[in-house]
Amino acid sequence: MGQLEGKTAVVTGGSTGIGFAAARRFVAEGARVYLTGRRKEELDAAVTTLGPAAVGVRGDVSRPDDLDQLYATIAGDGRRVDVLFANAGLGEARPLDQVTEEHLDLLLGVHIKGAVFTVQKALPLMNDHASVILAGSIWTVEGPEGFGVYSATKAAVRSFARTWANELKGRGIRVNAVSPGTIETPGLNGALEGAAGDQAEQVKQFLVSRIPLGRIGTPDDVADAVLFLASDQSRFVTGTELFVDGGTVQV
Repeated sequence: MGQLEGKTAVVTGGSTGIGFAAARRFVAEGARVYLTGRRKEELDAAVTTLGPAAVGVRGDVSRPDDLDQLYATIAGDGRRVDVLFANAGLGEARPLDQVTEEHLDLLLGVHIKGAVFTVQKALPLMNDHASVILAGSIWTVEGPEGFGVYSATKAAVRSFARTWANELKGRGIRVNAVSPGTIETPGLNGALEGAAGDQAEQVKQFLVSRIPLGRIGTPDDVADAVLFLASDQSRFVTGTELFVDGGTVQV
């Protein structure tokens, strides 16, 4: 039997990258997985790859009505939620002098508003002793130039993990954050696509030089940590932040 045999898991932003890797891991461990994504084509492809244990519900976490549809689908299938990975996010960069209202609204909408309502709206369907995992970031520690709004919203997510762990302890629901470092995702590769010549490779080499374990992480590296937080292996872990960064901000 898998570690999540017979359980129901939800993964927001599950079409690609870390979210997809986590959804694939959950399926492999026996869970029924509901995943969301904004782009229908990518979401459909992910569901096809994951097989019959996966259900895709197209939606944007910054839109509460879309989250209502997600949970209505789960309830309509007669299921309750055992694992929730609130993973949906984006990494748009703007230095302080270029921050606009639109930029602020976008990141606040996805990372803060999205996290709040993703979890809040799941509560009526959530089983006692369920596990909630929030997607954080090492950049709440590093403070990279141009990512002030992004880093601040992820710091808020880290704070949610502490507060919600306290608020939901009466039901035995555990809330933790997982904070990836540099991970080989479509988002990272997309950001480097426009680089001239061998500049993209130089950037990657620079990133590797800052990672004590000497390599860029993979989505599966993060998915394994998420599975730990989702499973009974972490039954005495709540309110914490698990860094999956090869030691970047640890040593």
